Amino acid sequence: MLRVRPVHSTSRTESWKQLLTALGMVQTEDDGGRQVFDSASGRLALQPAEAGSGQDGGTVFAVEVGDVAEFARRTNLAAHEDGTQEDRTGPAELAPAGEETCRITAPDGFSFVADKAAHFAQCADADPSLAVVGVWYTADPEAAARTLLHIGARPRPVPDNDETADFTAKNGGVLLVRPASGPSRAGLGFEYGGGLEPLQERLAAAGFATSLTEEAFGSTLHVANPDAGSPNAPATVWVSQRRPMG
Repeated sequence: MLRVRPVHSTSRTESWKQLLTALGMVQTEDDGGRQVFDSASGRLALQPAEAGSGQDGGTVFAVEVGDVAEFARRTNLAAHEDGTQEDRTGPAELAPAGEETCRITAPDGFSFVADKAAHFAQCADADPSLAVVGVWYTADPEAAARTLLHIGARPRPVPDNDETADFTAKNGGVLLVRPASGPSRAGLGFEYGGGLEPLQERLAAAGFATSLTEEAFGSTLHVANPDAGSPNAPATVWVSQRRPMG
């Protein structure tokens, strides 16, 4: 079991809840702090942050799994089998006993967590066309792609032959590897199946400023980011059009 579930920290939780609801996501968890929203493919956790803090407006790359110990075992085995990891430790390290999580550390130094999923069901009330996208920006895209293969992500075709790599998770969500200079970092976006105009109208009706751009391999909808102004936040949140590969 593998599901994409980034964690987004924000001091503007209510605005983000409004945005995610307008996108067609449904809140399924609230522990008084972290709130989790389901799409038809992937989930997103909102984590409260102090305004202006180093966490405010930032996203952490993360996934959910069914059995954490078995996930770590398989990830480490896959790394050993392809020669990436020669010692016995492996890229996946379990948390101390009693914690249902493990941390995966890639060759570029980037690390992310895999937590035990709270539930395995797909939310029937979410917009069936929306998917959550976790992005891994790195100066070593080849190594990042290998790491995602090790955790069980499924490659999908990409429309060109550059250093990008696209993956899907068995239980929902999309993982992208994108080349970038400097330290590796995480990003957040969404994909939408079909035309973006109806989604744009829905977001506009909810009070969000939007713009639509046509790019080489599809359209992208840019939505005003509730965190805009934070040092960690881009000006917009993007939703790319998901087109089937021929």
